[in-house]
This record gives sequence, C-alpha cells and structure tokens, in this order.
Amino acid sequence: MTKKKARNSNVTAKVTGNAAIAEAHVQAAAVSEQEARQAVETLLRWAGEDPVREGLRDTPKRVVRAYRDWFSGYLSDPADYLRRTFEEVEGYDEMIVLRDIEFESHCEHHMAPIIGRAHVGYLPTNKVVGISKLARVVDGYARRFQVQEKLTAQIARCINDVLKPRGVGVVVNAIHQCMTTRGVHKRGVSMITSKMLGDFREDARTRNEFLRFIDIRNG
Repeated sequence: MTKKKARNSNVTAKVTGNAAIAEAHVQAAAVSEQEARQAVETLLRWAGEDPVREGLRDTPKRVVRAYRDWFSGYLSDPADYLRRTFEEVEGYDEMIVLRDIEFESHCEHHMAPIIGRAHVGYLPTNKVVGISKLARVVDGYARRFQVQEKLTAQIARCINDVLKPRGVGVVVNAIHQCMTTRGVHKRGVSMITSKMLGDFREDARTRNEFLRFIDIRNG
C-alpha cells in the first residue's frame, strides 16, 4: 500500500468513527433527560412499585446518570486512543501483552451486566502505544450494549487497523448476568472468546506464547 493510500485509509477510518460519534450524539439529543426519567418511572410502575415513594423518588434521576456512565462508549471513537504512538523503542519488536483488563459491559439482549477481563497482545512493527490506551480501547467498546463475540472482534480489529502490527491477539473471559441471575440461573459459569489476527492466527508458536503469557487458567 502506498503512503498516499494508507493516509487516505486512515482519514476514511477517522471520518467513519467521527460519523458514528455524531450519530450517537444525535440519537441521545432526540430523547430528553426528562423523557428518559419518565421511562424509568414507567418500568418501576410496571414492576409493581410506586415511583413517588421516598425510597424511589430520585431513582429515575440516578438511573439516567448511571446510564451516561455505563454507555459512554457511544460518545467516543476507541481508535482515537491509539493514534498517539512512540517510535523510539530501540528496535523492540517482541510481543507486548496487557492482561487482566477489567471491564463492565451490558448484554444487548437483556440489558444485564457482563463483568469480565480482557487480555490484549500485539507484535509491533516500528511503533508502540501507551499501555493505558489499550485499556481505554477495551472500555470504549465495552461501554456499549454488547455481545461478547462482537466485543472481542472489535477490540482486535481496532488495534490491527490503527497500529498496523504484525499480529494481534485478544482473549475475553466474562460472566454474563443474563445467565446467572435469570433464565437457567447457572452461577460460576464464564464465557471465553478469542480473536487472533496476523501472526497470532497464522503462527501456532506466536499464538501459544500469547496464551502462555496471559495464563487464563488462573484468570
């Protein structure tokens, strides 16, 4: 790929990300905070409660405030966190792994919490990124309505598209409260998903080194 094409590709990706953020702002603006609070009051009444009793009087306000935090990922482009890189690494080109990144998300099917950890690794080419930025990418996608398979793929593709490394590996291990607190009520069950790109997918030794580093058996 020529430098011009690569530059155009990066611009297109950034424009697409910014467009998604703008759309999220438009959708949020289409519903007022008062309407959101009224929706919570409706659910409380549907559950058999009295929204105006003392203990619940401020609950709609608190829920709306909590939603702003839980779903703040819609108002950011995770790729932006990776665009500031460092090239003075003395030729370092071995695997970089950040394990045990705790996250909270919500299932898009039941709006129930997903609590877990993500493990991220990549093989740099000529640049690296601050490790806190990898954690921010995880949070950026986790703070949306999700399914775990999509979350795992989004994290891996974001790192791959922006950093252009030789390979990326992402493993997510999470507990889904839509399974533990409702339905089959199976506690102590966690779900593991993985996405391997580049050398992590094509080279078994690289993939095994990553899995050994994260040692999810103890996670």
